[in-house]
Amino acid sequence: MKEQTIKKHNNYEMLSDIGINTSGEVYLNLDADTLIQHAVSMEGAALSDTGALVCLTGQHTGRSPNDKFIVEDAKTRDMVDWGKVNKPMTPEHFARLRADQAEYLADKNLYVGYAYAGAQDEYRVPISVINETAWANLFCKQLFRRLEASEIGQHAAEFTIVHSPNFEADPQKHGTNSSAFIVVNFSEGLILIGGTNYAGEMKKSIFSVLNFVYPQRGVLPMHCSANISKVDPSRTALFFGLSGTGKTTLSSDTTRQLIGDDEHGWSTEGIFNFEGGCYAKCVTLSKENEPQIWNAIRRGAILENVVIDPKTKIPDYHDVSLTENTRAAYPIEHIDEAILKGTGNHPEHIVFLTCDAFGVMPPISKLTPEQAMYHFLSGYTAKVAGTEKGMGNSPQATFSTCFGSPFLPLKPTVYAEMLGRRIAEHNSQCWLVNTGWIGGGVGVGNRISLKYTRAMVQAALNGELNGVEVVIDEIFGLSIPASIQNIPGNVLRPWEMWKDLGEYKKVAMDLAKRFVDNFARFEAYMPELHKAGPRI
Repeated sequence: MKEQTIKKHNNYEMLSDIGINTSGEVYLNLDADTLIQHAVSMEGAALSDTGALVCLTGQHTGRSPNDKFIVEDAKTRDMVDWGKVNKPMTPEHFARLRADQAEYLADKNLYVGYAYAGAQDEYRVPISVINETAWANLFCKQLFRRLEASEIGQHAAEFTIVHSPNFEADPQKHGTNSSAFIVVNFSEGLILIGGTNYAGEMKKSIFSVLNFVYPQRGVLPMHCSANISKVDPSRTALFFGLSGTGKTTLSSDTTRQLIGDDEHGWSTEGIFNFEGGCYAKCVTLSKENEPQIWNAIRRGAILENVVIDPKTKIPDYHDVSLTENTRAAYPIEHIDEAILKGTGNHPEHIVFLTCDAFGVMPPISKLTPEQAMYHFLSGYTAKVAGTEKGMGNSPQATFSTCFGSPFLPLKPTVYAEMLGRRIAEHNSQCWLVNTGWIGGGVGVGNRISLKYTRAMVQAALNGELNGVEVVIDEIFGLSIPASIQNIPGNVLRPWEMWKDLGEYKKVAMDLAKRFVDNFARFEAYMPELHKAGPRI
């Protein structure tokens, strides 16, 4: 699409409708090449040796969960699960923030893009983005779903993102926690983001929106990747997990076709991708271990906080001097044989990914439907350094409900009950896979080999583990396959990897108690699941 520049509001009313009146240029729906040119010539971005746009985000190199708010009003007051994750903002504070952000943008050049979320037509949510920078607009263009040229004239956004990274909030005046802010107003269909250049805030704000609106439309929103078998495209698999647990890596499999790497819905028709691109972590990225992601980083892709050689422009994916949360954003078309329509059948397999920092969870185990519900609500994992501001350098054990607690505006049981019904209706087989440590915790054991994890997951998805003999984990009650081809038996049984069995049992019982203590908040709603947890 050729560049389209619109002066002020000439035949274009969307900006003024939301209170933005700029004396600068308004660039509407620029093509990727033009956005790249703007980012390089006007914003100091660089190009890698493969043509990917290399951008730095400054102070914020990850999400800022303490700076997220939802406007509390008649639409949200009784529906949102208010608390540490979903913090309220008054309509008055929002109005002041919106007005001051608009005033800041009054003399800025703006990049406007039209897109949508949701690959199934009946559940499509139209989106508009208004960006202060060209590279952020390119990010949205590549990550959200792209409109056909014939659809642009009929576009009417249900939600609009206004992103001004160089405008900072005043906590006293605007009711924010700091100078950064990510605020969703469901009644007005507006998302205000500022004080942070980290592009992932825009992606995840739309995910949070969909987690609010989709359950009301009969769709289960999920923080998961999805792919299908090349041999039998009717066989779909889902991979749940927080950042750093392997959603993108394990779903980018040369033996399968990718539907999407992060966010999907489960409707009565099947699975559909929310997005039109991927946002992969690329710390220690290698062509050998992750060839699909490696090959996707080319012209049109964005490298976020990746250090490149000043002469050769070759990225150094092992350099974490800026952050461990280095990222690559690219359109899904960059993945060979990806399912561009973004849909798939009801899942045959569901994989819950956990990054166990203690080194006591089995690398793979088969779950009963009750255990699947228990572990979905528990969402045990370890947050990986750098994904969120203030995380420090070591992984931290945590329980993230539904493997996506930071993005869930509604009560967790809403999503859990929907998942339970879907699993029962379609007889989906569920697995728990530990991509974290074995033989000991962080600093003692080792991160499990990606080669082994891939082999275990492929065996499960190919049906090779159906009916195999299992070993029951006496503490967690999990069914562990007794053997898997090409996997050493002691790797499958974590207690055999520890030098001191007594120490293993001590650490495992400590983690089991954490599970039980965490799940206590759900027992009043789903008491029948108590027996599906650890045995202490």
